[in-house]
Amino acid sequence: MSGRRVFVSGVGGELGTLVARMLEDEPWVGSLAGIDADPPRRRLQRTTYHRLSPDNHDQIVDTITDFNPHVLVHLGVWEPDARASPKAAGVLTEQAATSILGAAAECRALESIVVRSGTEIYGRGRGSLTRPAENAPIKPTSEYGHTLAGIEAIASSVARRVGVTVGAVRLASVFGAHVPSPLGRLLRMPAVPFSAPTDPPFAVIEHNDAARALVAAARNQLAEPVNVVASGAITALHAIRRGRRIPVPVFGPQWLLARRLSYMLGAPIPDHVAETLTRGRLADNGRMEELLGITADVSTVEVIDHLYHWPSVVRRPARVPAAQQIGSAS
Repeated sequence: MSGRRVFVSGVGGELGTLVARMLEDEPWVGSLAGIDADPPRRRLQRTTYHRLSPDNHDQIVDTITDFNPHVLVHLGVWEPDARASPKAAGVLTEQAATSILGAAAECRALESIVVRSGTEIYGRGRGSLTRPAENAPIKPTSEYGHTLAGIEAIASSVARRVGVTVGAVRLASVFGAHVPSPLGRLLRMPAVPFSAPTDPPFAVIEHNDAARALVAAARNQLAEPVNVVASGAITALHAIRRGRRIPVPVFGPQWLLARRLSYMLGAPIPDHVAETLTRGRLADNGRMEELLGITADVSTVEVIDHLYHWPSVVRRPARVPAAQQIGSAS
């Protein structure tokens, strides 16, 4: 496999920019293009960037079909309260998935689709598995989980219709310097709520490891879902103490007040984050090395330690030369 055309949606996000940058170094990649409403976070050397918003359906379709990719990497996912409100995030993600994956179905050269998904897709309802593997039932119990399930369903439908492979990379919560994360932002607050007395464990993934997994999925033409989760686990109280923050125990119904106060202080807690704090969020990463050929370099505890030393978990300004921009945001 060489000289492949690869198209990356969501290239303007910190993770999308990093994925595009890594793909530029892959010998099997011949040409690269990407779209996003926002420019890439770093300078890209050989990726053609098209500035298009998710609601610009016709131009998105024209851009993708004209490029006619062999591989589509769909990262156009808005996590609630990361960069947009939960309602806006859901609308933007649905618009992007419908336009981009629909356009992919019209590309005659298409061989494989890789989509970003997340471990929220398994849900944390009554009777759900504590550490689900990829074959666990899909029973999302948060708005974000339902959104991710919808993306996987659209991608699978397109793949079946046109006879290509589809791989879903189910990421744990992604942490990284300048990576918008509602959970990361909350944990960096001076005083942080935690669920008492249970304080269940959760796992995360560092953004470089997440990007490596997505690139490996594209390289290997992943044809099934895979959990991408760092080793180990941590509880909110443990994380708070490692960050030398003030722990605030919250019991049952008090979470409603805690979420309101957190919102007022600039760290909203969307339902999937509240679910992580009150019920935990783990997943079996046993097939990660088998399917992708990689393991996470940074453990969950190490990621949390890094979290408190990063300059920010807010987006950095874009750094893209004007020559790389094609089209305009609507």
